[in-house]
Amino acid sequence: MKLNVLTRRAALILAGSALSLMSLGHAAMAQTFPDQTITLVVPFSAGGSTDVVGRVVAQKMGEILGQQIVVENVAGAGGNLGADRVARAEPDGYTILMGTVATHALNPLILKTTPYDAEKDFSPISLLVVVPNVLVVNPELPVNTVAELIDLLKKEPDKYSYASSGNGTPLHLSGELFNSMAGVTMLHVPYKGAGPALNDVIGNQIPIMFDNLPSSSGHIKAGTLRALAVTTAKRAPSFPDVPTVAETVPGYETYTWNALFAPAGTPPEVVAKLNEAANTALKDPAVIARMDEFSATIVGSTPEDLGKHVTAEIAKWAPIVKSANIQMD
Repeated sequence: MKLNVLTRRAALILAGSALSLMSLGHAAMAQTFPDQTITLVVPFSAGGSTDVVGRVVAQKMGEILGQQIVVENVAGAGGNLGADRVARAEPDGYTILMGTVATHALNPLILKTTPYDAEKDFSPISLLVVVPNVLVVNPELPVNTVAELIDLLKKEPDKYSYASSGNGTPLHLSGELFNSMAGVTMLHVPYKGAGPALNDVIGNQIPIMFDNLPSSSGHIKAGTLRALAVTTAKRAPSFPDVPTVAETVPGYETYTWNALFAPAGTPPEVVAKLNEAANTALKDPAVIARMDEFSATIVGSTPEDLGKHVTAEIAKWAPIVKSANIQMD
């Protein structure tokens, strides 16, 4: 009996020593971090909204941290390839991810299998910005408001279609949420990217579309598209006269968001340094001005709040994905 007690005590002492050494190791790492280049993986092609936000924030964060942050575009599988690359990276803070609603909410719900767990395989750093979506129509469609669109869709059910940048994208889900909350039916027509979809809406092959506000803004200003509403809870500062969908359909809200994640197991002290640098970068006047140009609303957050945000987004979209029977291989 005494031997067993002594053995257990020895095991506890060894475990405590290991934890102490690990804590000291984390503290030492945090003191020297970063002492080499950091890679920010953007899981989409160059030139898109996620890429632009990533590059603007990365440049300023690099100046704050005193080390260059290199952006690496790892596109494919709706963002899964890039996200998985970071999930499998060494958890030392030198490989981080520009995550989105697609990588951390929609893909896990829509795809039959994903190579990572959106909640367990990452250490949240900070929610950076939200980018509004916008409900646009061809100017020949005889509606000027969301209420008029709903009336038209109810009078002629199953007649009208809406375009999106692809199956399972945030823009597709924006339309499905509108169908559900407004009590209407629009047929979804997926395209391979927002560009071809916009061309067909402008050409009146498809009358309605949900799009990212930045990509539609030029067409709205030119009059080739009519903006009925933005999809965020508040009006977009760049288009203050365009109402929100929620002003007609209470509770409706969708948007694209960008956030920073590190691999799970990254020392909290390192995450804290990255979080501080990100939130400081978001306060820089040049960054604010660039985000304003891009119609992006700066947020900033704690790691804990970003983790809660991801959980809430998955809970929000799960019933919509299920009711619309959206499933992809």
